Amino acid sequence: MSQPADAKDLRTLETPALILDQQKMNGNIARMRNHLAQLGVAFRPHVKTSKSIDVVRRTVGAETGPITVSTLKEAEYFFGYGFTDILYAVGIIPNKFEHAFDLCARGVALTVILDSVDMAEALAVYTAGRAARPEVMIEIDCDGHRSGVQPGSPDLLAIAQRLAAGGLTLKGIITHAGNSYSCKSTEDIAAMARQERDAAAGCARFLREQGHACPEVSVGSTPTAYFANDLTGVTEVRAGVFVFGDLVMNGLGVVAPQDIAVSVLASVIGHQKEKGWIIVDAGWMAMSRDRGTSRQRVDQGYGAVCDVNGVILEDIIMVDANQEHGVIAHRSRDPQKTPYFPVGTLLRILPNHACATCAQHDRYNVVAGDGSAIDAVWPRFQGW
Repeated sequence: MSQPADAKDLRTLETPALILDQQKMNGNIARMRNHLAQLGVAFRPHVKTSKSIDVVRRTVGAETGPITVSTLKEAEYFFGYGFTDILYAVGIIPNKFEHAFDLCARGVALTVILDSVDMAEALAVYTAGRAARPEVMIEIDCDGHRSGVQPGSPDLLAIAQRLAAGGLTLKGIITHAGNSYSCKSTEDIAAMARQERDAAAGCARFLREQGHACPEVSVGSTPTAYFANDLTGVTEVRAGVFVFGDLVMNGLGVVAPQDIAVSVLASVIGHQKEKGWIIVDAGWMAMSRDRGTSRQRVDQGYGAVCDVNGVILEDIIMVDANQEHGVIAHRSRDPQKTPYFPVGTLLRILPNHACATCAQHDRYNVVAGDGSAIDAVWPRFQGW
């Protein structure tokens, strides 16, 4: 979206616009980094949430450092800013070999992941005769959530053997406890963190016993990272959405709503008072279609509503969304309880899923704590 070049205050922005509270973001980053430091593990933050050099340097706490990406475009972008220790944490496939090997040839210490003998074979064949090549981690399935080799499967050793035969370095084991997003309590999340740790460390130990070095054990999701209390056998943790937080993370007990750092600024454009509706100019194109809280104890619709300064309006949510129109109402749907803000009123909407909402926008309008002054504009990139 085009914005006035001299916009210095939220009240001068065209809406919808993505807002980032740097003060809240910094608090979220410090909390995660301090927790993992106490557990004695390295941190490899996932940059897919922010896709912004300004955010990632603050997350890493340095000009460069180890990062996790979910697209090779992210790897390209951050390499351009001096990041070279990059884990591409989506299963590698042949149509990405050329791009991945090119990054290696240009100086990226790239790690790729896979979970099948067939892909290990394909990668080994492609590697033949090439000096610059990625290291490889084997993805395991610790919770039935998504991809990965089952612990105990003979494929685990077969993959390691094929990689070794092809001259590829087995860097280690990687897993992601995605089912932590479905947990019903923080105790359940802590148990999931132990399950994640034990599965990954156990597979690495097995491969070492079979003669494969397998030095690294990489685990991670924002919920399990926060609620892990013992990461013995783990060498690094990956997490991404913790930087901003969102309503799903709030529903899991990971973050308080007042610590959610991103929101979408919207304007009231009309009312349907007989229905208890306020109409705003931010629909699912601005918020995304993510309804992740619908599976939680409290359904936040398409987002929780705040005033222009970020103060949460109790029980006011976005109950429905069209492409460019959002419908805001009281959670009860009682028209008598809806505050009918005048047309032109600015509101901020907290997202269900920060990754999905931020992906709809090309910049962060950065504020600091209370107030509406814009301190900076940080670009973010999109696509693959």
